[in-house]
Amino acid sequence: MPGTVTEKLIEDHLVDGQMEPGEEIAIEIDQTLTQDATGTMVMLELEAMNVEHLESELSAQYVDHNLIQEDNKNPDDHLFLNSACEKWGVWYSPAGNGVSHPVHQERFGVPGKTLLGSDSHTPAAGAMGMLAIGSGGLDIAMAMAGEPYHVNAPEVWGVELRGELPDWCSAKDVILEMLRRHDVDGGVGRVIEYHGAGLDTLTAMDRHVIANMGTELGATSTVFPADDAVRRFLAQQQREDAFRELRADDDAEYHVTETIHLDEIEPLIAKPSSPGNVVPVADVAGEDLYQAYIGSSANPGLRDFAVPAMIMDGERVPSAVSFDVNPTSRQMLENLTEMGYLGKLYASGARVHQAGCNGCIGMGQAPASGRNSLRTVPRNFPGRTGTREDSVFLCSPETAAASALTGEITDPRTLEETHGIEYPEWTEPKEIIVDESALSPPPENPGGELEKGPNVKSLPEFERVPDAITGPVLMKVGDDISTDEIMPAGSDVLPYRSNIPRISEWVFDQVEQGFYKRAQDEGAPWLVVGGSNYGQGSSREHAALAPYYLGMRAALAVSYARIHWQNLVNFGIVPLEFTDRSDYDSIDQGDTLELPDIREEMQEDSKVTVRNATQDTTFTAEHSLSPRQVEIVLQGGLIEDYKPS
Repeated sequence: MPGTVTEKLIEDHLVDGQMEPGEEIAIEIDQTLTQDATGTMVMLELEAMNVEHLESELSAQYVDHNLIQEDNKNPDDHLFLNSACEKWGVWYSPAGNGVSHPVHQERFGVPGKTLLGSDSHTPAAGAMGMLAIGSGGLDIAMAMAGEPYHVNAPEVWGVELRGELPDWCSAKDVILEMLRRHDVDGGVGRVIEYHGAGLDTLTAMDRHVIANMGTELGATSTVFPADDAVRRFLAQQQREDAFRELRADDDAEYHVTETIHLDEIEPLIAKPSSPGNVVPVADVAGEDLYQAYIGSSANPGLRDFAVPAMIMDGERVPSAVSFDVNPTSRQMLENLTEMGYLGKLYASGARVHQAGCNGCIGMGQAPASGRNSLRTVPRNFPGRTGTREDSVFLCSPETAAASALTGEITDPRTLEETHGIEYPEWTEPKEIIVDESALSPPPENPGGELEKGPNVKSLPEFERVPDAITGPVLMKVGDDISTDEIMPAGSDVLPYRSNIPRISEWVFDQVEQGFYKRAQDEGAPWLVVGGSNYGQGSSREHAALAPYYLGMRAALAVSYARIHWQNLVNFGIVPLEFTDRSDYDSIDQGDTLELPDIREEMQEDSKVTVRNATQDTTFTAEHSLSPRQVEIVLQGGLIEDYKPS
């Protein structure tokens, strides 16, 4: 049968099930990726599961999120992760070495492989012809232990690229165009696969930009073919022997089709506070600007720094503008220095930060209150920067640099007229400095003890789902609530990622300050009611774990984002869905809901009875769990299910 790249990757790794969209399948995982904001939980989960030996082909742990060392918590966790890599035999990338996704693509990306990562932007590796999926940490721990990954078989969404991008536009504008067309849930249940003659104009790192932010469409993953662009990238990284050609068959059929004419793309920007709120830059040009920020996993390539440097050559940003440069890696810094681009950025007034995620995850570089920030990062969810009432726009490096230069939001195409700056022509060099010296390979004989600082706490105990659940709706929220709103990021919160009791103090804090105290007073069990796409965004399982710790035992939503839905199951929280939107509308926060036969009904059928005791009404909800997942959630989650009986 003719096949797409996605279908070939799945078929090569299929352990159970059939490639029928919506049906649960199990796939073998070759590689795993963890970063420090989620990896500490993965290592604690391996400990809780009593895993002694890893079975994955390659596992890599990166320290890129929590780099600020204002006290002992972050450095203690870095030592904990290093000891865990020694204990289980995992590659270790220390603080300062770089952002996980581009570094993994450079050093470990192999066409035809599967990658599961405890970071929602793991699909960036799809730029290499890999099937890369983001998931909660517990799924990654299971994959490291040799278990297959279960996911609903996706539709394959074929996006044909034609033509060539015009001057002043780049790969970021392509993915913003996809978000302009389809918003943050357009890719749910799908893998986006790019094909067509327009691919020849995009480098492997350009494709990384597009694949990275496919996550913001809600897609399971994004896939590109492994072609000459991938071969050139691997040759540049001195790993050409890892190349394997992988293309869709000429007569491959896609479940959904679409075409993007690259030559019709214009500079685009996502307005606050959603990646899907996309308009042409020209529509908001002239608005004030406090900060312009380039870097992050969503624009990590050499050209994403070189082009702004060429724009800035001989220019100086206004004193009221914070021009923030976040290099992707130590290797990137070396190349920017060697090629002279770093000096141009410094001379323009840029603030050059250490290699890492930094402001993308709210670790420093918070914008001033009431002022606009333009960023090349993947997300602009409310408060994610660390400034509660932030105003963040997502844009390309060209738009960010042009705006920094003028001191207001600027369509970069106008620079030729206003500043006499011609579009910088960029050609990817065949050879660069390759530096993997900071990477620590797995020890030949793994073992040893975990080094736990005082902030590292064991996981809570997980309870079986009882025969019935009765509790108040302690929180009701609307559509597209993100995990950042359930469990905020930022420098105040994330240092407690290894301490569930403490991090729980920020649950729903972005929605209601002080919610923690209300939950603590209520105690278990209580419920959450949500609209559509509940839990979009990050893979951080703290958004399930911390509410569980406070007493959340069930959720009712119109629909869920895939990763958060899986995380709820993994930690024994029952995720139910409304069959009628009017039932969602009828519930008020504070109503007491009863699930009188929850355990028996879930075992027998997908329908579940819900009684609103406050309003004396009854309706039917449903779940979309497989029989395997039903047993997992009823048992109290994946850890309890994994333990020997």
